[in-house]
Amino acid sequence: MENKINSANDNPPSETNPDFIIKSNGREIRFKDLSSKYDQAVIKTNLGDIKVKLYVNDSLLTVNNFMNLAQQGFYDNTKFHRVIKDFMIQGGDPLTKDDDWSNDGTGDPGYQFKDEINSYKLVRGSLAMANAGPDTNGSQFFIVTAEATPWLDGRHTNFGEVVSGMDVVDKIEAMEKNENDHPLNDIIIENIELVEAE
Repeated sequence: MENKINSANDNPPSETNPDFIIKSNGREIRFKDLSSKYDQAVIKTNLGDIKVKLYVNDSLLTVNNFMNLAQQGFYDNTKFHRVIKDFMIQGGDPLTKDDDWSNDGTGDPGYQFKDEINSYKLVRGSLAMANAGPDTNGSQFFIVTAEATPWLDGRHTNFGEVVSGMDVVDKIEAMEKNENDHPLNDIIIENIELVEAE
């Protein structure tokens, strides 16, 4: 797998070339740099809203992947499919749109991209990419509910933090679940709205 920002010249996006290019599995995925326009997002769920600040200066590719998927409606009607008390809640899998729980947690947008490990620790309220190992990021993300998760630091890209709605995160975390940490009642991400930078 190879993925780069602007693979033609390895430079960050600019006014003349405003795109990111990810090369994954022989495909080229291109999306716009939205980080100069937006720096926050609201994850609207059937249990309430979660507003997150995005680390546009520290995880540019990850933030833009998240924003582009959100703007395209990719996350609409997906579910938080994994909740672990005093640890985290996880969502962003397109396979959660149906009623079949058996494949929840295995979906992605059809490509993977590299980690962007930064200096932020994964603590309560952190927004990070879920992965299946190094450089396997796609669309799934999680929000930390533990005070700290040092065993995850350096292994997952931390690309934002909750600035309001942590009570909603706590409500989601407390939902009744089965033995696979899957909520018994649907926790739906209705959509994710991007918020313009001030």
